[in-house]
Amino acid sequence: MVARPFRRDLAYYVRVWILAARPVTLTAAIVPVLVGTALAAEHGPLSWALFALAFLGSVFIQVGTNLADEYTDHRSQGREAKYPAPHKVIARGLLSPQAVLMGLLVSFGLSTAMGLYIVAQVGWPILVVGLLSTMAGYLHSSGPFPLGRYLLGELTVFIFMGPLIVMAAFYVQRQEVTWAVFWASVPVALWVTAILQANNLRDREEDSAQGKHTLATLFSVQVGRWVYAWLLYGAYAALVVEAMAGVVPWYALAALLSMPRAFKMVGLVSRAKARPALNAVLVGTARLHMQAGLLMAAGIAIDVALGSRSLPG
Repeated sequence: MVARPFRRDLAYYVRVWILAARPVTLTAAIVPVLVGTALAAEHGPLSWALFALAFLGSVFIQVGTNLADEYTDHRSQGREAKYPAPHKVIARGLLSPQAVLMGLLVSFGLSTAMGLYIVAQVGWPILVVGLLSTMAGYLHSSGPFPLGRYLLGELTVFIFMGPLIVMAAFYVQRQEVTWAVFWASVPVALWVTAILQANNLRDREEDSAQGKHTLATLFSVQVGRWVYAWLLYGAYAALVVEAMAGVVPWYALAALLSMPRAFKMVGLVSRAKARPALNAVLVGTARLHMQAGLLMAAGIAIDVALGSRSLPG
């Protein structure tokens, strides 16, 4: 009888920490590692241990970034007026600021430890990537010049959740990178930037009131919707061009199977005005990113399984 409350309390805190980690955003960390590793498989056998460490390290960087955003949001003046979204664990009294701070330090610490092991195996370039990724994750919403507040959030996400992670995952396996890998990462970068655009469209009024500058606050709502659509459709267009150019195998076009969801999301964002509808766009875009990325990676894996030619360098 004594153990039951402990189990219940433990389950409660597990749920709260999962909420604080914002699982819907973790696709941004998962997809580029899968795509980069699939591309590496075109060139030879994989180290599954290094893949697992790169995968988990990327996830912990994203979790740390989310917790840093939560902590900074709480400390920023005037943020009390912001809607208490489900993941706002401090505002809702689910976790203390000190607990969230400790959580982000642990997350970044774990990602650093995994990164250092990978560095010992494959060389110093991964150390540079890991340090830059950790810094970008923290500085996106924290520090003296938060990148996400000064029109740099979209560019940061495009670079770090697209080319940088895809190329890093490839490098972990092959100890080299190619231009083909860079270009193959562009659709992934566009899809993940669409997630941020959906988030910024949802938070447009609040961010504007707080002096946060994003593409959504810089332009009108309609322009913001166009940018969102261009990001999604541009990703599919880039993928088709890359397949035609031989940059990715034709099987990578399996990602086109996710286009019906993209059409649905563009239609929804064109009509959405209330916050719940815009939040549905955000969640749907994250799911689209995961679906399209998994299909792209699976298509490349099928190409490997069938013994097709390697990607060009």
